[in-house]
Amino acid sequence: MKRSLIAALIATLPLLTGQSIGQEKAKAAPKPVTGYTDTPFLPGGKWRVHDDARPRPEVVTPGKTAADAPSDAIVLFDGKNLDEWVMEKDNAPADWIVKDGHLEVPPKGQGVGGYIKTKREFRDVQLHIEFATPEKVEGDSQGRGNSGVFFLGSFELQILDSYENPSYADGQASALYGYKPPLVNAVRKPGEWQTYDIIFEAPEWDADGNLLEKAYITVLHNGVVTHHRQPYLGATGHKSVANYNRVIESGPIKLQDHGNPTRFRNIWVRELDLDAHE
Repeated sequence: MKRSLIAALIATLPLLTGQSIGQEKAKAAPKPVTGYTDTPFLPGGKWRVHDDARPRPEVVTPGKTAADAPSDAIVLFDGKNLDEWVMEKDNAPADWIVKDGHLEVPPKGQGVGGYIKTKREFRDVQLHIEFATPEKVEGDSQGRGNSGVFFLGSFELQILDSYENPSYADGQASALYGYKPPLVNAVRKPGEWQTYDIIFEAPEWDADGNLLEKAYITVLHNGVVTHHRQPYLGATGHKSVANYNRVIESGPIKLQDHGNPTRFRNIWVRELDLDAHE
C-alpha cells in the first residue's frame, strides 16, 4: 500500500515540476513595453514624451452613478449617523437631526444647533454634497434656506434659496460669500434636492508665513459650472473684505447653521494630490 502511494506521488512529480517552471516563467515574463525610451524630454527634464517608465495613475473605481462615492472617497454622511462630525463651538458630538436618510439643521430655541465641522482636516479636495432648502418658503433674501459650506473652516461657498428670491449678488447660492457671485443662478425650486460638486485648492505659504498661492475653487451646481478655478480673496468674512492675514494650511469642512432647516445628504470627499505624476 505504501509503495503504491509513493509510486503515485513520484508519478505526479513531472507534472508538479512543469507547473512550477511555468509559473516561474510567467513571473519572470518581461513587462510589455507600452511607451518609449528615446523620445524628447518634457519641460523640466524628468519624463520623456510617452515615457515607458512614468508611473501609471492609481486605479479608482467610480460610483455606480455620478452621486455615488468612488472607491477612494471618505464618506462624511451616508444618511445614518454623524460619526464624522462634531460641533464647531466645543467639539462635542454633532447634534443636528438625522432622519429619513438626511441631515437637517435643528430648529431654533431648543438649546441645540450651531455650526458643525468634520473631525478630519483637509487641504486640496473634491467634495460632493447634496442639499435642499425648506419646501415651505419663509422669509426673504438671506433669511431663506441660508447655510454654507466652508473649506479649511474658513473659505465659504454659499447655500441659499435663490429661487425667485432677490438678494445681494455675492450672497446668492453658489457665491463665494461676500466676494464673487456665481456665473449663473442654477438653483432648483425650494424643497428639491440639489448638488454641489466642488474642487477646492488650499492656499500655499512659505516658511515665513508669506502667501505663495491663493485658494481656488471650481463648482458645478446641479451640473452647471458656476465657478471655474476662481481664486478666493481670502478667508470669508461678513460685511468685510476677505484677506489672507492668517496662515491656514489645513482645516475641517464646516456646515453653517443659519437658523433655517436646510437638509443635507450624500456627502463625500476625496483628498487630492494635485502634484501627482509631475
